[in-house]
Amino acid sequence: MKQIYSNYTKENHLVWQILFDRQLQKLPNAACSEFLKGLERIAFQPEKIPDFEITNSLLNILTGWKIQAVPGIVDDRIFFELLAAKRFPATTWIRRMDQLEYLEEPDMFHDVFAHVPLLTNKDFCEFLQSLGKIALEHGHDAHAIHLISRIYWFTVEFGLIDDTNGRRIYGAGILSSSGETDFSLSNKPVHLEYNVDQILDSSYRKDIFQSKYFIIKSFEELFKSLSLIRKGLKVRLMEIMRK
Repeated sequence: MKQIYSNYTKENHLVWQILFDRQLQKLPNAACSEFLKGLERIAFQPEKIPDFEITNSLLNILTGWKIQAVPGIVDDRIFFELLAAKRFPATTWIRRMDQLEYLEEPDMFHDVFAHVPLLTNKDFCEFLQSLGKIALEHGHDAHAIHLISRIYWFTVEFGLIDDTNGRRIYGAGILSSSGETDFSLSNKPVHLEYNVDQILDSSYRKDIFQSKYFIIKSFEELFKSLSLIRKGLKVRLMEIMRK
């Protein structure tokens, strides 16, 4: 599947601009520094939807990653196969004007605006690719994939980081949501130190703001936790086999 750029309408570009401008008002004081640097590196513009070919040429130079156009949410195994191959799956459709505040299924603004800037960070990319490889090691073990999805959810989608500017957001599920951007950094949810075992034992819901967020100290910490993820996954799968 390819992005057919000429198919985008004026309304599509306007929706992108509204969402882009709204988040850019919040993110300088909310997003982590590496995300903001990534926005500059990847040269996204508020007035037009990104062209995947242009974005991919920049990503390839920076980290060797590419956006892979997909029709919608893909099967977990295919998703992790793409990550292992340094391809990030992204839809090409964007929400309508009447869907600015709520969307059940991730659209291109979430997939591209919120995810792609951090694909310019090498430590983050190494973590993402390695997570994909770990998933592939477990073949068609649905429970293993589910546990790995928890790691992905509480880091890549809904992770927080304490960087040089204080507590900031790096999770794309938050960065693409105006409401959750404010909520995640407030005193309403529970804030926890990054803990692989606790994440592996934590379920999540997709239809509400998260009740808890895990905080890393650096993307290097995230990358170095891969051995703990492998260990924690092995322990839990062995426990299931004993039952």
